[in-house]
Formats: sequence, structure tokens, C-alpha cells
Amino acid sequence: MSTPLISVILVCRDPGARLRAALESVWTQAGADCELVVIDGASTDGTREWLETQRARLSTLVSEPDHGVYDAMNKGVAAARGDWVLFLGADDRLLDGALAGIVPSLKQTTAGVVVGEAAYDDGRVYRLGAVTTAAVRRNFVHHQAAFYRRTLFAKHGKFDGALQLQADYDFNLRLVQSQVPFAASPVRVAACASGGLSDAGSWANYREEIAVRHRHFPSWQCWLWDLGSVVRYLRKKILRSPARNRPE
Repeated sequence: MSTPLISVILVCRDPGARLRAALESVWTQAGADCELVVIDGASTDGTREWLETQRARLSTLVSEPDHGVYDAMNKGVAAARGDWVLFLGADDRLLDGALAGIVPSLKQTTAGVVVGEAAYDDGRVYRLGAVTTAAVRRNFVHHQAAFYRRTLFAKHGKFDGALQLQADYDFNLRLVQSQVPFAASPVRVAACASGGLSDAGSWANYREEIAVRHRHFPSWQCWLWDLGSVVRYLRKKILRSPARNRPE
């Protein structure tokens, strides 16, 4: 089988210097056929100008105002040419050999989504669990390590731009309910910074998680996990409170 083309889609707005490490982590990948699609939301911190100097190293560069991160991700999918797409944040980076490591799984699988491991800088490691039991609880896929067949977006729709933080959860649930298979891979794909949009511990994130859950499951199946969302919010708020983290 031929080596599949992987589209790495990176969306950003005013990311600062951290963007360079993310892009370098893609440029230094070997043993895989990939393209790099960058969607910049009209940054005003110098990113837009710097990206123009790197245009020859990018398959696609779009820099224009958008309506949020998922609008930008949809633009990235529309511009992508790959068989598979991977979404990478500006504060994330691919690990050395990650794409070459995942290629055998992409070539052999019949799944629609292949999910490797994502490691956070605070020691957390996320991998795909049992989809049927995990789907109702919370988003069960970390997109920094998830490879989606590009055709899924044509068949199942785009990310819902009305959502600000949990549109990837919504999209994953659409795939589950359409019986699209997910496959796990032991390859560690990405190193991720903690405290990003969906990891910052804001109530808006958990409120939207609850709303998305109720889109796809009957209320009686949601209440226990809604309570779990509240508990996770409170726990993260306590753990990250200034008083708790104040040095002695």
C-alpha cells in the first residue's frame, strides 16, 4: 500500500514565539509524507509577518480573521489534501518520529480515526479508552494525537462553529453514533502544554461539555456524568487556586 499523505493542521492567533517550536516539530519529521496547513486568525503579535517569511515551507498559509478556533479548524480541513488530518496546537509539538511511527497503523487500519498518545507537561498521558463506555463521560479523544480520515468531514459535517470549546467532542460523538470505528495506537504522538483552551478549567468549558452530552444522549443517561463534570470543574478550580499554589 502507498504511504498515506498526512495533513497537519495548525491554527493560531497571536501565539508568540511558541509557534516556532510547534512548526519545527513538523518540519523535522522524517519517514512520512505530510503537508503543513497553517490557519492564522490575523495575528497582531508579529506572527502573521513571520509566517509570510516561512511560506515556502508551508503547504498552505491562510491569515485572516475568523470566528473562533473551530472556524479556523474547518478552514484547515477545507484546505487539506491529505488522506488523514491531525490538528496540532501552537503550544504543542510532535515528538520525533511520531508520524513515521503512526504510518503503519494508518496503512493497515479500517478505522476512521486512529488515536495515539498525548503527553502533557504536567505528567498526564492520554490515550484512547473504551469508546462505548467513555463517550458519554467526556471527550474521549485528544485531537493532538488523533488522525482522522479527511473524508469523514465531508460525510459527517464540519466542527460546529457555534461551540467555542467542545466542538471536537461533538464531532467525535457524531462519529460514534454513526458507528465510525476508532482504533488505538501505542505511538506517543504529541507533547502538549497544560492550560490550553479546553484544559484551563473554566466553567464555560464544562458547561459546554454538558450541553454537548445532552445533544447526543437521553437526559437520564447524562445526569450522573453532568454531576461528574461539575466535580471535575471544582476539583480543578481548587487545585489551581492561587492560595494553594502560593509558595511557603
